Amino acid sequence: MRLDKLAKTAVSALEDIKARDIVVLDVRKLTGMTDTMVIASAESTRQVKALARHVREKLEGAGASIVGVEGEETAEWVLVDAGDIVVHVMQPAVRTHYNLEELWSVRPERRSRARAA
Repeated sequence: MRLDKLAKTAVSALEDIKARDIVVLDVRKLTGMTDTMVIASAESTRQVKALARHVREKLEGAGASIVGVEGEETAEWVLVDAGDIVVHVMQPAVRTHYNLEELWSVRPERRSRARAA
């Protein structure tokens, strides 16, 4: 399945249950573990669980294989791993604390300038 279709499916599933602040990150240049990360916020543990379950169902329905789901017990942060795409559903305080957008953003390369002697 095409990666862009998976990302659209995940975002659509998140929008269905009113996730907030949905961000899609292309992380191919940063890691070999996955290609795309989707991050979204939910207002309560109940909404986090519902969003993660809905994302999982929609991705499976689109033909994706779910590698694993982590964090359902506490539901402050649930990760749905579908291999090429990983979806993070987080409560706002947890999202702010871990700041995944900054951690996984592609930063320009730093180049040192050679000084003339």
